[in-house]
Amino acid sequence: MSENVRELLVSRKTGESCIHVKHRSGLDIFIREMPGFSTVQALFGTKYGSVNTMFKTAGDAEYTSVPNGIAHFLEHKLFENEECGVFELYARTGAAGNAFTSFDKTCYLFSCTKNYTENLRILLDFVQKPYFTKENVDKEQGIIGQEIRMTNDRPEWRVFFNLLRNMYHEHPVRIDIAGTEESIAQINAELLYKCYDTFYNLNNMVLSIAGNVREDEILKICDELLRPCEDKGLECVFPDEPEEIAAPEIYEKQPVGASLFQLGCKCPPAETGDIKKLMAATVAISIIGDASSEMYGRMLNKGLINSTFGGEIFSGNGYFSAIFSGESAQPEAVRQEIFGEIKRISREGIDEKLFGRIRKSLYGSLIRELNNVGAVANLMINSAMSGFKPFDAIDTVSELTAEDVLRFIRDELREDRFVLSVIERMES
Repeated sequence: MSENVRELLVSRKTGESCIHVKHRSGLDIFIREMPGFSTVQALFGTKYGSVNTMFKTAGDAEYTSVPNGIAHFLEHKLFENEECGVFELYARTGAAGNAFTSFDKTCYLFSCTKNYTENLRILLDFVQKPYFTKENVDKEQGIIGQEIRMTNDRPEWRVFFNLLRNMYHEHPVRIDIAGTEESIAQINAELLYKCYDTFYNLNNMVLSIAGNVREDEILKICDELLRPCEDKGLECVFPDEPEEIAAPEIYEKQPVGASLFQLGCKCPPAETGDIKKLMAATVAISIIGDASSEMYGRMLNKGLINSTFGGEIFSGNGYFSAIFSGESAQPEAVRQEIFGEIKRISREGIDEKLFGRIRKSLYGSLIRELNNVGAVANLMINSAMSGFKPFDAIDTVSELTAEDVLRFIRDELREDRFVLSVIERMES
């Protein structure tokens, strides 16, 4: 591609807009100019997370398998270069820098109130300059090993990954994002460069920037610093995953103040770009467990739950689940209440007033996020990496019907697909 290709993305419902540029280097760039705001946030990310452990490019004869945790390991190492650490560079400009690795992406970010062009230069420069040696890899193995041990002691982390391990048989989403001490011991500089060269290709990456910025200034820096990449035809594969859960429940004792639970339903994975299923599922979870529902009030009066009770949708490449969670001394009773409510709704249908209120509430929260610089920057990169456009969620929620939500509840929230994970309070 010899020239940048620009398009204006506009919400059908609200008229809100942002700029998408397919840069001649191969990078997708999303910009939202927000004049009058005092802050800027930028994220530079790759579609590379903990689940991407088997892959090949068009030039590879066979698939490459890599140790669990290598995406997270690579993220840590990119913050070091031959001259100095990246945090030191950001400290000189007054920016706050950070990074994270999730199941399906790795992102590097900064937020600032001034010098955004200088900070953007730092961001684009260091992410494109890997520096791995045997010495710094060996050192990092000890650091990340300690991090793994610390997170394994966190009850909220344990209850979630116990849920995933009993929900999924083969999919790598069941493995901790950081891997295990055994898996990271297999990582070396050669493997890190292999993963970097494969996944940190600009055709597999996204830059998102929002706030008090100017498109022309951003693109000028991108034109200077981005190195054109040939699309390698990256392909990731995952093990065949049965529809059935691995086990219906798991209990573990920990020294916690109150017992924790997560009740998750293993649903069929959504197709790439299927925003309608995601929004229908999000509304469904709220309808079942909303604080104003009869079920919520009943469980609260019985002492089965407290204000920590809630629900969420957890989804990505090859996985999709609806999860209820909270604190409870009687998680099995909570499970039966939820099963009963799903049956009742499936039989009687959805109350139109409740549906209307929850849909409006979700729509309103999506609109409010457009006035938050960080939320907008995250919206643009998350949408792009999921195969959506930034305003698709707003437009989809505005058109969602009660029938769409009822179909999800009836078809996908099956009792035999639920897993109960409990961290029980250890008696002294």
